[in-house]
Amino acid sequence: DKITNIVMMGMGEPLANFDEVVEALKRIVLYTGISKRKITLSTAGLAPKILELPGKAPDVNLAISLNATTDAVRDRIMPVNKKYPIKTLMEACRRFPLKPRRRITFEYVLISGVNDSSEDARRLVRLLRGIRCKVNLIPFNPHEGSELQRPSDVSVLAFQKILTDSNLTALIRESKGQDILAACGQLRGRHDKSGRKDVID
Repeated sequence: DKITNIVMMGMGEPLANFDEVVEALKRIVLYTGISKRKITLSTAGLAPKILELPGKAPDVNLAISLNATTDAVRDRIMPVNKKYPIKTLMEACRRFPLKPRRRITFEYVLISGVNDSSEDARRLVRLLRGIRCKVNLIPFNPHEGSELQRPSDVSVLAFQKILTDSNLTALIRESKGQDILAACGQLRGRHDKSGRKDVID
């Protein structure tokens, strides 16, 4: 099948390899003919590099792996937050230039008892106020060695309703690749027996 869209995400932070990623984007566009508008770069939140991106790779779509609404929770599941806390990340997103009809995508992996409460949803609404965006809600994918759990369908739908009732576009996404531990949050791999605490990719 013909490739029509490309998403840069997964194990490894694209913006931590900034120059090479920009060069790769240029080559993809040059040699495949895929429009930059069909390419999405997902980041865990390297705020300074987010602001560099438009000057180096204009028209590429931006996605943010947010996954929490407080620094306490995000520090735990996304250590990058200790360097670039939520306030800094949101300020970068507000300064990110968007062309008409373009939006930032915020990815939010829902984890039972961690970030899926109604108060989390209301905080998310407040965080995203004033940002042209959409939200992808992704129920957590449980796997061996993780203490984190997937929320119930009822909880997921209730979370989504709070967002949509506040005029946010919020879609529920199911990750592919669960059978090979390649879905969201599973990219530690089958052979990682190090006992590390849960970290979201």
